[in-house]
Amino acid sequence: MKCTCCTSKKWTADKIGNLDGKNVVITGGNSGIGYYTALELGRAGAHVIIACRDAVRGEAALTELRKYYPGFLFEIELLDLTDLLSVRMFAEKYLGTNKPLDILINNAGIMALPHRELTSDGFEMQFGTNHLGHFALTGLLLPALKRSDAPRVVTVSSGVANMKMARIDLGNLQSETAYEPMETYAQSKLANLAFMLELGRRYDWLTSVAAHPGGAKTNLQKHKYKHLIKFLGQHASKGAQPTIRAATAPVETGTYYGPGCLQMWGAPVEVPLPEKARNGALNAALWDESVRLTKVHYHS
Repeated sequence: MKCTCCTSKKWTADKIGNLDGKNVVITGGNSGIGYYTALELGRAGAHVIIACRDAVRGEAALTELRKYYPGFLFEIELLDLTDLLSVRMFAEKYLGTNKPLDILINNAGIMALPHRELTSDGFEMQFGTNHLGHFALTGLLLPALKRSDAPRVVTVSSGVANMKMARIDLGNLQSETAYEPMETYAQSKLANLAFMLELGRRYDWLTSVAAHPGGAKTNLQKHKYKHLIKFLGQHASKGAQPTIRAATAPVETGTYYGPGCLQMWGAPVEVPLPEKARNGALNAALWDESVRLTKVHYHS
């Protein structure tokens, strides 16, 4: 794997430009890479809605943001991706404002739960949160995205989507026949990329892109790699850089950003999509199954 951290021109957040008047929704923006993504987009002038499921943690993040950056526009709204009713309520509230949605960042996620757990709707927890919750949210917010002059959807994946263990098994999307924490996580992250590509293919009026943070120190690793990331991971603010670039840089649908050094550390660069994410027939089949499971029908 080529390292471009030294040979490429480094992208930094000061290249974001002016986002005055832009409306942003970011899931899981109260901590980790989501927090720093929200921070930088707010500093650039965007009105940022941080969607999270924990009201206490959300308010704590909002207090911190407003304390250090009082001039910027941040809001907290409750959204639980493990509960489709919560997803629908969030979307309905946003649509009720009649505001355009310029940037949707599907960032929230969970990783490597030791045992198979289920969402409120009976989905396997990792697949239900990381993929199905965001699939439903994006579909429900489509009318708001269409109100924007230049709508963009950023889906945050993971470097594990490149690994051998990552595969989309349509016969075992819910990990019912076999559950292995990291394989289940890897499937959900590969599904993120499949969704990103299929969204862009179906809706040419929006920009659909993806990013991954590499090795970043966040609370995502509480079940796996906690000690390894503690010593080898980069700060969450650095891990947020690929997402920030994906959300703001001039870019074409299907672009994927990650850290430049071995896709683990450093400034964000465009990185290749895993070949297995490019299976158009499989991506379309996953889309159809996601519609069936969530009962969210996308409309143009």
